[in-house]
Amino acid sequence: KGAYVDNLKKSQATIREKFAQRVSSTELLNLNDARAKAYVTDWDSIDIPKPAVSGIQAQALVKLGNIVPYIDWSPFFWTWELKGVYPKILWHPKYGEEASSIYKDAQKLIEQIIEEEAFVCRTVHGLFPANSVGDDVEIYTDETRSEVLHTLHFLRQQKKKAKGDTDYCLADFVAPKTSGKADYIGGFATTAGFEVEKFAKRFEKKGDDYSSIMVKAIGDRFAEALTEKLHKEVRDLWGYGHAETLEHVDLIKEKYRGIRPAAGYPASPDHTEKDTLWKLLDAEKHTGIQLTENFAMNPPSSVSGLYFAHPDSRYFHVGPITKDQIKDYSKRKDISIEEAEKWLSPNLGY
Repeated sequence: KGAYVDNLKKSQATIREKFAQRVSSTELLNLNDARAKAYVTDWDSIDIPKPAVSGIQAQALVKLGNIVPYIDWSPFFWTWELKGVYPKILWHPKYGEEASSIYKDAQKLIEQIIEEEAFVCRTVHGLFPANSVGDDVEIYTDETRSEVLHTLHFLRQQKKKAKGDTDYCLADFVAPKTSGKADYIGGFATTAGFEVEKFAKRFEKKGDDYSSIMVKAIGDRFAEALTEKLHKEVRDLWGYGHAETLEHVDLIKEKYRGIRPAAGYPASPDHTEKDTLWKLLDAEKHTGIQLTENFAMNPPSSVSGLYFAHPDSRYFHVGPITKDQIKDYSKRKDISIEEAEKWLSPNLGY
């Protein structure tokens, strides 16, 4: 025990030193200068489609067989620490034999899951009138845009770049309130249900840990595939998806207009923004997905995020931020600086 603890302390000291060096060597812009480098859109010429259907829409029981075609199998193999991309991994000289065996077992389980309707997949999504105000996005109760329903808060890049002169914030992709343009934003939550864990426990009770892990991995694939399927339906509702002629591989590579960033990920690193999304969609009522005290989703085989339709919208990494942005962010969210620092600790550049 003594040797283990000593080694642990040494390794953590090394990590602290490297982190301190990274922070001290990172050159950051102040918030005003970063905002001056925001992504610029010509809002007078850009196409802003109006959704055919707005407000909350829920699907209580999505047929499992309709979800399978949207599955991206590559992450499934990563679960088993098999590096590669499907379907090429099935013929990989090193991993091919094992990958093929695991894939075959997964197909058998999926047949059983569909036959028994072992998973209960649900979705909720909504498209809402919205406009940006600085680095925030206001969501309105209706098309009059006179009453704010909820406000989403975003962060801006501040790291000085060797190439490129744009410091992105997700709010850049929604028309400013001052532009007079009617824009929209969407939100969603999808799940394969608590039934994934229940089905997995059937195998655990038999001592079949392999199949139990397999079921959970498949549950994650169903949740992600359901998310992809729903996004396609939403793009059609929004009016710009009808012109798509995308193959399955194009969907996997996200070769479509728009993005669906999630709270807690690089472009929107604050997990607490999920709370606003849950209130906006009444997500727990429609899907059963609960948020833990640390804003993790339960059941685990669940996905949530926002929809942006801007044709130039993109994913990015907010990265390290300065104290002045933390102060500004805490004021906008009406929380203490200490609370903002707690939730954004991985992004603190000081």
